[in-house]
Amino acid sequence: MLSVLRVHLPSDIPIVGCELTPYVLLRRPDQTVTTDDVFEFAPLEGHFLRYKWYRIQSDKKVAVCSIHPSEQATLQCLGCVKANIPVAKSYHCSPKCFSNAWQHHRVLHDRAASAVNENGNEEEELFGRFNSSGSAASLSGSASTPSLTNGSVPLYPAAVTQRSGGETWFEVGRNKRYTPTADDIGHVLKFECAVVDSETKLPVGHANTILTSRVIPAPSPSPRGLIPVNGADLMGHLDSDGRVSSSGTFTVLSYNILSDAYATNDIYSYCPSWALSWPYRRQNLLREIVGYRADIVCLQEVQNDHYEEFFAPELDKHGYLGLYKRKTNEVYIGNTNTIDGCATFFRRDRFSHVKKYEVEFNKAAQSWTDSQLPSAQKKTALNRLFKDNVALIMVLEAKFSNQGVDNPGKRQLLCVANTHVNVHQDLKDVKLWQVHTLLKGLEKIAASADIPMLVCGDFNSAPGSAPHSLLAMGKVDPLHPDLAADPLGILRPNSKLVHQLPLVSAYSSFARMGVGLSLGQQKRRLDPTTNEPLFTNCTRDFIGTLDYIFYTADSLTVESLLELLDEESLRKDTALPSPEWSSDHIALLAEFRCTPRGRR
Repeated sequence: MLSVLRVHLPSDIPIVGCELTPYVLLRRPDQTVTTDDVFEFAPLEGHFLRYKWYRIQSDKKVAVCSIHPSEQATLQCLGCVKANIPVAKSYHCSPKCFSNAWQHHRVLHDRAASAVNENGNEEEELFGRFNSSGSAASLSGSASTPSLTNGSVPLYPAAVTQRSGGETWFEVGRNKRYTPTADDIGHVLKFECAVVDSETKLPVGHANTILTSRVIPAPSPSPRGLIPVNGADLMGHLDSDGRVSSSGTFTVLSYNILSDAYATNDIYSYCPSWALSWPYRRQNLLREIVGYRADIVCLQEVQNDHYEEFFAPELDKHGYLGLYKRKTNEVYIGNTNTIDGCATFFRRDRFSHVKKYEVEFNKAAQSWTDSQLPSAQKKTALNRLFKDNVALIMVLEAKFSNQGVDNPGKRQLLCVANTHVNVHQDLKDVKLWQVHTLLKGLEKIAASADIPMLVCGDFNSAPGSAPHSLLAMGKVDPLHPDLAADPLGILRPNSKLVHQLPLVSAYSSFARMGVGLSLGQQKRRLDPTTNEPLFTNCTRDFIGTLDYIFYTADSLTVESLLELLDEESLRKDTALPSPEWSSDHIALLAEFRCTPRGRR
């Protein structure tokens, strides 16, 4: 007879909006073991599986810490209560938690204070007594803890399924998968799996059940605004569709999303395991990416299976068409489904696909060694050069126009390169050679068509490094220290390390343009020597800039940029990834306008 051997959940903490998919191991009547479902419409020897999800509501209300949502709150900020700040933001799990978060938490009070009234008296009463550690009250019992429902009327189902020992179980789902909602916050969920007789519809034997931890809200980072680089002290305005409301412009996002294969507890031990799990990170990343409403999206470290099974179908729902280039696997020895690569998406209502080019640096290395080295040296050379890295180059045609009346009907093409130069820091020659190889390929495209270009990606190269110099200045100083180690001679003669593309880093526009409060804040987040962001990658072991969006300055102009984060934005005790930000990199986004050559 059909029987259930094991049931468990991959993640120990359920999060609002993140689908829960239990692992169910079955033994079939023929004694084979499987994880395949047995549905009611296709029973197996007269039996099928029935799934149910319950929300367990205790008579005792439970509040969740606003900073550490996996922890139960023990303190509530009195100022938040009096100022009518959303109650969920008032809870903290310990005095230390409240004290450490105070510098960020007090911003809520400042905003509320400015909105209460204009006479200042009430503000003094509410906020004047908050010192460096704030003021909070202990949550000693259920009576002092406000209801966690939305408004005064609970949103739970009207029918009570079961009640036992001060707990009420509400049935919330009848599928194997369940996605927690805001109504579940603070409550335990129960998953039930039972073998059912297909004729009587009654369970056979005991049901297998799992209890989760309390459901926590999905942490939400502070939104990042678009800042015009023309000196206006205003954030970018979004239209009803969420895009920047300037006609004839388009936005480009570049983001290394951190492959699940690399997101291990050993490397990122400071990140809670639930926030490092792929079921959570993929939903958080999707929310962030979709929220930017970019017209073109360049992603790096996208696993092959994640592109096919998640990002392509999910972004399709939001109007995107994508192309993908998986890394080669001469070096990689794991499951080919988990090899990562580059994915580029574009909005179907804004662009159409014209042509695709794929760059495999391993092939370029093979070609170079075949032509330059004797057979005896090839194996050693290829061991150094083979890194499986790739680049995806797309030519798109815009479905909008900003050419003006003197160029009616002219096609507006755009070339977008997306790459991840994942090379160990000790192999500076290989890293520079790969960037040079990519640029030479782009030069050939530029020679065949009058076309604006964007070069996006994670170059694993800091500002001022040889690859950055080559990209940003078109050449590398022959005395640059990165040229010191070149055992294969792939960089010789150094005079060949040039290109003719007028590339400029988009984020350096913050340093060149205008004044104003917003621009001033962003300039302070730039390296004054290189005019690049202080960081795009932030872990416990490293903080620095590795990611860039370059553009051809003779055919494109920067209109606005997604504001940079500073270390304060990440909280002093937080590195990436974190519950709020699900990659160790931050996203970069720029708004561009095509400019006919000779008109700048």
